[in-house]
Amino acid sequence: MGFMTSVEAGEKWSLSKRRVAVLCAEGRIPGAEKKANVWLIPDDAEKPADARIKSGKYIKNVKPNKISLKR
Repeated sequence: MGFMTSVEAGEKWSLSKRRVAVLCAEGRIPGAEKKANVWLIPDDAEKPADARIKSGKYIKNVKPNKISLKR
C-alpha cells in the first residue's frame, strides 16, 4: 500500500492542502498518519463526504430584540 501527502490528496480531491490536513486531524480520513509533521494518506483513501447540513431550511439563530422602540 502506498501513501500520498496532503498536497497530493488535495490535488486529487480538489481541496486545499490545509483542508486535507484538517480532515486528517479530525479523523475523517481512515488510515491517515502523521509522520514528522507530514500527513501520510493511503493511496486508496476516498474523499470524505461533505458533512454540512443540506436540509434547505434556513434556521435563524438570532433571538428577536425585546427593546420597545415606542415612546
